[in-house]
Amino acid sequence: MKKPLFVFFGTPKFSVHVLDALEKHGMLPALVVTAPDRHQGRGLVLTPSPAKMWTTERGIDVLTPSTLKDETFVAELQNTDWDVFLVAAYAKLIPKNILDIPRRGCLNVHPSLLPKFRGPSPAASAILADERTTGVTIMQMAEKMDAGPVVAQAQVELEPNAWPPKGSEFEELLATEGGNLLAETIPFWIAGDITPEVQDEARATFTKKFTDADSLINLEGNAYQNLLKIRAFDKNPRAHFITPAGKRVIITEAEVVDGKLDILRVIPEGKKEIDYADFVRNNS
Repeated sequence: MKKPLFVFFGTPKFSVHVLDALEKHGMLPALVVTAPDRHQGRGLVLTPSPAKMWTTERGIDVLTPSTLKDETFVAELQNTDWDVFLVAAYAKLIPKNILDIPRRGCLNVHPSLLPKFRGPSPAASAILADERTTGVTIMQMAEKMDAGPVVAQAQVELEPNAWPPKGSEFEELLATEGGNLLAETIPFWIAGDITPEVQDEARATFTKKFTDADSLINLEGNAYQNLLKIRAFDKNPRAHFITPAGKRVIITEAEVVDGKLDILRVIPEGKKEIDYADFVRNNS
């Protein structure tokens, strides 16, 4: 069977997990579009996106437009007879003139069972909502975010003892499942064998971009709800509490025992990770 000719749009680690899954299925993009290099860290070193690093390691062409309205960029995409464009966590709305370029349009990988959990933080939002059954959706892209017709879906449910998961691990699992589902779907989609289903707008729920305020833990609050926040916010933002002295303490490991939150490991402000018992001893 002829390999599909496609462009992949994506930027963060989520995109890389999708690319890894596609690669395992023998599907590599001919071109990757990702965010421009950004200054990161204390030294403000100019750093390529995770997707760009993945791409350059494999010698695949990469474009990093600062705007999708760039005429040269659009013209470059129009120079090839693409089968399809694939999108996974690109973080920019793709305009209609680009969506219309490939022969079979654009497919997006979204880590939820749409129309539930549209928006930028579906994995963390599912954990916070204690939504133990979620999954991944392949949808045909429209200009409105996460609102296009559903092409394929797969349910993901963790074992009871694996819930709640850490947010970054859950996102990686969903990205991998999404990549696998995408690889299985692409041949049928290109052949015209799938009829997409319009989403039910009445059932749509929405997620937001979380901030530090969302990841603040009230140690006197509900133990299980706190555990959900600690697991969901294991990376930017990170679950934390503020000491009476005004110091920020990140919680890295915790569990609920006999209805009470048992904090196991923390990172005190400006210090390395330690056992919570040692932190309490040092600050008593």
